[in-house]
Amino acid sequence: MTKSHTNKPSGSATIALNKKAGHDYFIEQRIETGLVLQGWEVKSLRAGRIQLKESYVKILHSEAFLIGAHISALAAASTHINPDPTRTRKLLLKRHELNRLIGLIERAGYTLVPTAMYWKKGRAKLEIGLAKGKKQHDKRTTEKDRDWQRDKERLFKTG
Repeated sequence: MTKSHTNKPSGSATIALNKKAGHDYFIEQRIETGLVLQGWEVKSLRAGRIQLKESYVKILHSEAFLIGAHISALAAASTHINPDPTRTRKLLLKRHELNRLIGLIERAGYTLVPTAMYWKKGRAKLEIGLAKGKKQHDKRTTEKDRDWQRDKERLFKTG
């Protein structure tokens, strides 16, 4: 008897979403990155204790860093460490990806924003978006289109 090995996660693979990024920016491209974490941070991520809302990605000295992401320490964290919930975390990107992003950020006026964090093969991955900022009228137009799509679906559903 052969046993099928299906590695389905017990819950959702998504850890956190940054919905505010889609509201404030036009996200033109999404890039998957790894990130350097400490042990207590991984345990907190498994418990879903992360907030990406006020975080951003900055490139310093040809390396990418996640700044402002808040990972709350668990109460059962080790007593011999002093966890810093908003410490700067290094992102893992290939050199050619990083060089391309540096060029786009410096010349074309783009920025990098974290959009989602999820599990992939047991490792935490961060999805960052190459984004341009929205103006206030762009935000209103997006909201108006979203409302119209919702109303249209409602009308088709009722028939």
